[in-house]
Amino acid sequence: MKFDIVGLTDNPHPSFSGEVKAIVSQAKVFSGGQRHHTIVAPLLPADAQWIDISVPLKDVFERYASHNHVVVFASGDPLFFGFAATVMREFPGSQVNVFPTFNSLQMLAHRLNKPYQDMRAVSLTGRAWDAFDESLIRGERLIGCLTDRTKTPQAIWERMKAYGYSNYRLFVGEHMGNPMKERVREFREGMSVDYPNCVLAEQTRARDGFWGLPDKEFVLLDGREKMITKMPIRLCTLTALCLNKYKTFWDIGSCTGSISIEARLRFPQVHVRAFECRSEGRDLMEQNACHFGAPGIEMVTGDFLDMDLSRYERPDAVFIGGHGGKLKEMLARIHTVLNPGGCIVFNSVSESSRRLFDEGVAEIGMSSKHIYTITVDNNNPITIMKAL
Repeated sequence: MKFDIVGLTDNPHPSFSGEVKAIVSQAKVFSGGQRHHTIVAPLLPADAQWIDISVPLKDVFERYASHNHVVVFASGDPLFFGFAATVMREFPGSQVNVFPTFNSLQMLAHRLNKPYQDMRAVSLTGRAWDAFDESLIRGERLIGCLTDRTKTPQAIWERMKAYGYSNYRLFVGEHMGNPMKERVREFREGMSVDYPNCVLAEQTRARDGFWGLPDKEFVLLDGREKMITKMPIRLCTLTALCLNKYKTFWDIGSCTGSISIEARLRFPQVHVRAFECRSEGRDLMEQNACHFGAPGIEMVTGDFLDMDLSRYERPDAVFIGGHGGKLKEMLARIHTVLNPGGCIVFNSVSESSRRLFDEGVAEIGMSSKHIYTITVDNNNPITIMKAL
């Protein structure tokens, strides 16, 4: 098959190169979204067949497969979070020619005179917040966001505000490339914005941060100071977990969320899932994550041993913060879902729990080692243990 994929702005009167004009005049089958069809319809041959790109995409691809040549119209640069990558994935070996134009984020940067070579571009179009959250945590100077009808400029603003990222200015561009409708403004909360639009978030100052979050700044479970992994222990625990080389981390028995939050801030590329049997754990996690600016932690409430874990992405690393007297059972359960090459870390406060961990690890065919034994202030010694 052959695909010619042509990029469009929001201009209702697009100007094509001679090469693209020739392709359009000779083709019979065309495709794109409804907005693209409205723009190019006057330019298509009288006998043109149009395939609307709509969900489910499986139906669209089946219609493509019955033709030898399809001209596809897409937004901006079809290789920038665009449809070209989808076509190449679904039709490997096909001939794909791409004719890009400026994408909306480039045009927004142009209108604002913002050099964008260091811009972190993220797409929120039908996607989760992950890449945007990571950009905030890393403190990217300039973040470009492709939006949709749910993840709007207002939704972006509210998320940044909830997690304390007031150190950014937001600019929004509407109908980029349309000489009649294009509008570029600094965003203000509650502002009415037309779709389609895109957003640039520009950092105004560096955000305060810590390497090792202060224990006293956490909201605690019933004010109980012992229900938190102390900062020095927390940092050594993260060292043992080696999250820099993993993608998914589970914190089981998360309680205040100190391990999850510290992990999220230090390794924002890692997906963090926190399990806590107490219902209060969800509120604790939300309060503490918002206070420290750690969006994107997934909270799961309930008894870990009774959960259907098949719905979750398998972990590469697991920390056991609480086990309810069922350490061996928990190790066995974790082992059934742990990715090959993964690890389990546990902080032991007694000789009996050290023995149980070693025995439980041996029973599931993993090997254990004691990483550190640390005493903080007047608390009991903590032994950080790791299973591989």
